[in-house]
Amino acid sequence: MNKEKAKELETIMQRDYQNIAGIVVEKNGVKLYESYLNGYSAHDAVHVASVTKSIFSVLLGIAIDLGYIENIEQKVLDFFPEFHIQPGEKTIQQITIKNLLTMTAPYKYKVEPYEMFFASQNPLEDALNFLGGGNPIGEFNYSAVGGTHILSGILTKATRQSPLEFGRKYLFEPLGLNVTQNVILHNKEEHISIMSDKNTRGWVVDPQGRNMASWGLFLTPLEMAKIGTLYQNGGIWRDRQIISSEWITESTRQQSQCAEWGNLGYGYLWWILDKDSYAALGDGGNVIYINRKKNLVISIASLFMPNAKDRIELIKNYIEPIIGDSKD
Repeated sequence: MNKEKAKELETIMQRDYQNIAGIVVEKNGVKLYESYLNGYSAHDAVHVASVTKSIFSVLLGIAIDLGYIENIEQKVLDFFPEFHIQPGEKTIQQITIKNLLTMTAPYKYKVEPYEMFFASQNPLEDALNFLGGGNPIGEFNYSAVGGTHILSGILTKATRQSPLEFGRKYLFEPLGLNVTQNVILHNKEEHISIMSDKNTRGWVVDPQGRNMASWGLFLTPLEMAKIGTLYQNGGIWRDRQIISSEWITESTRQQSQCAEWGNLGYGYLWWILDKDSYAALGDGGNVIYINRKKNLVISIASLFMPNAKDRIELIKNYIEPIIGDSKD
């Protein structure tokens, strides 16, 4: 990217996307642009919020590749035989891993009780208790916090390792991601302060020591871009097959659809934007964006900000046209 185009992009970001901490743009495996704002550097990590979900999808796919989990049609309660089913409750027995991955599992609430899950002493148990109810299986029902965390319990039960231990062995260390420790949050104040601490590294755990499947990872934009590159390359990293291309294909094609957000497609914890592009999206404007056709990977790390401006608009309307002019 030439200096004039880079300056144009930085002006747009500083004017309209003031909470961006860092951005990396790669095309054909070559880094074209890298920039850091708000006092952040290439070594500073950001809490990537729900981007964690998409990375957890990678871990689940690896667990299936390795035979720890048979397939995504397995029933959720197969992994929790100790769970007591409430009288008259039948729906929960039919819910599968795939329903959790595609956000098509029903819950007993109308609005997800975020604060209750954040303050819970056992969010997995609470999430299981909320699972099911009278709503049908198969309708899109986005679980931002609780329901997705059930997948952490499944991965832990199936592998007999914490998601951090499993991820470190099969994903983080092979890709060179600095995710080496658990992040323990003791109270609400600590939760708020640590989310804006650029020195924090690791992955948040619940009170039982399970890493959160729905949020809680701290990554740099370069580390986020590595996940995008892994998927763009069909699961291969430096001649090593980290995850099967079959899992990538299935997890990044439309499996369900969110009517509330403009009929946006959804795969296995990945958002499907159009026939060529998909993304991991996190609150505040955290993004791992992949465009298959253009062989483009873009990662954006952002500080938390309510109602942050849409990063996909930034990518589609500004960055892609600029990259389109690139000679690389």
